Amino acid sequence: MTNPSTDLARAVMTALVEAGVREVVVSPGSRNAPLSFAALAAAGSGAVRLHTRIDERSGGFLALGLTRSGSRAAVVCTSGTAVANLHPAMLEAAHSGLPLVAVTADRPARLRGTDANQTTDHVGIFGRLVPTHDLSDPAQVEVSADADGPLHLNVQLDDPLLPDDAWAPATQPAQPAPRTDTDEHLLALGPRTVVVAGDDAGQRARQLAEAAGWPLLAEPTSGSRTGAHALRCYRLLLDTELGRRIERVVVFGHPTLSRPVTRLLGRDDIEVVSVRHRGVWTERPYPVAREASGVSVEEADGPAWLDEWRAADREVSQRLDALLAAEGELTPYDVAGAVSRALPAGAQLVVGASSPVRDLDLMVRPYPVGSRRKTIANRGLAGIDGTVSTAIGAALGRDSDAHTFALMGDVTFLHDSNGLVLGPDEPRPDLTIVVVNDDGGSIFAVLEQGAPEHAAGFDRLFGTPHGVDLGALCAATRTPHWRVESLPELEQALSSPHGGIEVVEVRVRRDNRRDLDARIRALATPTN
Repeated sequence: MTNPSTDLARAVMTALVEAGVREVVVSPGSRNAPLSFAALAAAGSGAVRLHTRIDERSGGFLALGLTRSGSRAAVVCTSGTAVANLHPAMLEAAHSGLPLVAVTADRPARLRGTDANQTTDHVGIFGRLVPTHDLSDPAQVEVSADADGPLHLNVQLDDPLLPDDAWAPATQPAQPAPRTDTDEHLLALGPRTVVVAGDDAGQRARQLAEAAGWPLLAEPTSGSRTGAHALRCYRLLLDTELGRRIERVVVFGHPTLSRPVTRLLGRDDIEVVSVRHRGVWTERPYPVAREASGVSVEEADGPAWLDEWRAADREVSQRLDALLAAEGELTPYDVAGAVSRALPAGAQLVVGASSPVRDLDLMVRPYPVGSRRKTIANRGLAGIDGTVSTAIGAALGRDSDAHTFALMGDVTFLHDSNGLVLGPDEPRPDLTIVVVNDDGGSIFAVLEQGAPEHAAGFDRLFGTPHGVDLGALCAATRTPHWRVESLPELEQALSSPHGGIEVVEVRVRRDNRRDLDARIRALATPTN
């Protein structure tokens, strides 16, 4: 007869496997020993793949990356501050609508409200956005196979904490129930319309734009920046006379990158049609005239409107390329462009928040339909947390052997450098991490606080130069590192990855970022 904590832990692991969890990330601890042994047994039987991380925050984002790539994951940790370190990943999962499961070990109920070691209030620790199941009985354990958001299983474990027999889960995964929200809205033609595809919009945005003959303004992580209707430099065009003539916008996904898009959606002369998207909050922050699970048209609009946008996009793209070529030195935009061009069909790109994803937005040309280049980012809350671990998880979670690339800034890389700490037996993907290193936070240079009148305190408060030797940092974790100084060197490094996890560092300037950004924004309204 097994002990109660072992029974409970095994019931949790069985429920996870039945709900389709195939990846389990464990951080070491004493109180979570029953859960860790159950995960090890499940991995030994082939029911799950096991990963271990010493840092719970990195472990949470590893599980998030695995889930984001389509391989549902759970992250297991001990009690106390370990649980709090999962909060950033759980919030990102909530706002992205990802079914990440946090399994936290707790003291038994009789110790709650006491000063027992590592005892705090776990129940509801992730806030109202993440439901918590507080478990003390195996009969209480339930995990849905068709969840559209994260779940917290808080497991009360009492001594003894070690199993006294062998075990393997004997389960079959449940099939998620098919979605039934199919209230399709038929749009009439007439108003000058554009389709905005934010993060995780999917191919439906492209399909509508092509069926209706409308311009497609697709963020790089939308999953719909493909085909002949997607525009490269749309955000530079929105504040021009052409952009001011827009009368209606159909919004898919979660648009977060561009202030011109935000201004467009907030205009009082615009009719906004919203297609529902994943995430705990689906209410748009601007007035919506209609909301539906899908949008369709019966026929295509005339070609004149789309032709105007295509012509303007071609002209501004040529000006942008000419401006960057004339710089005479490598810019962050050149790096983003090189990475986007280096992606072969079937490859995956994970992109960090702040400047890199916005640089990519201007530089990635629409890919051919069906070429399956997947670009993902943590845009639920758009934080820089855990990006290295997310990229590793996304690479490990793919059902393809195609290479994964990651593009991020130096501050983002440093924020999760613990993600490179992997034990000798841990699965390691083929992942090339490109770090755009300008020794600080360049995103703030182009915002209001980067104006000259705030220069005295800018670096201390926002620029935050760090002077870290990234090569030495990589050497500490035995991660291969290359530093490149030119575009040909970068292109060579991207075209011939060595396998495993490697870091390509590209040094660029930060002192001219505000001026460069201003000149790029002016390209759509040149003076004669």
